[in-house]
Amino acid sequence: MKVVGLTGGIGSGKTTVAGFFKELGIPVFIADDEAKLLMVSNSEVKSAVQALFGELSYINGLPERKYIASKVFGDRGKLEQLNAIIHPAVARHFESWKEEQVAPYVIYEAAILFESGGYKKCDFNLLVTAPLDRRIERLKKRDKSTLEEIEARMNNQWSDEEKAKLADFIIENKELSSTRKAVHELHETLV
Repeated sequence: MKVVGLTGGIGSGKTTVAGFFKELGIPVFIADDEAKLLMVSNSEVKSAVQALFGELSYINGLPERKYIASKVFGDRGKLEQLNAIIHPAVARHFESWKEEQVAPYVIYEAAILFESGGYKKCDFNLLVTAPLDRRIERLKKRDKSTLEEIEARMNNQWSDEEKAKLADFIIENKELSSTRKAVHELHETLV
């Protein structure tokens, strides 16, 4: 089964594009959602995160996300250590999930698909882009984030220009109708 990696900068509209593929009956694996689930359900992941960030990283068995985020977004080394814990667990989970799917292809959506090297395991890679001002506006509304918090998160991701060099397909997410049309056209190409 073919795997299409789906990525884009924070606030670009990856989730919207993934939703359009779901509407077409294509199974979508959202790596960030799976990572959050594994941080709660996988005892090995939990232990490793606690060893890295200390007991304050979990309260009542649940990850203290703001605490963990405060530790990684200012420290690239800690972020890389966290990713080294989470990404292999997510990759193993994806492989078992993929075996259960019945479709011409599946979507593997990941925010840092290129940065993590995960794109190498995909047959094709799709980059979703959007104008920077729209991305910032979306994040302010969605996450109630400050500009400073948004910029810190964006600085931990590659630029669209860097990602475009590795992408097989690019969809610019400006207007929903044109984005949906681009997804339908890409679907036809992939099928």
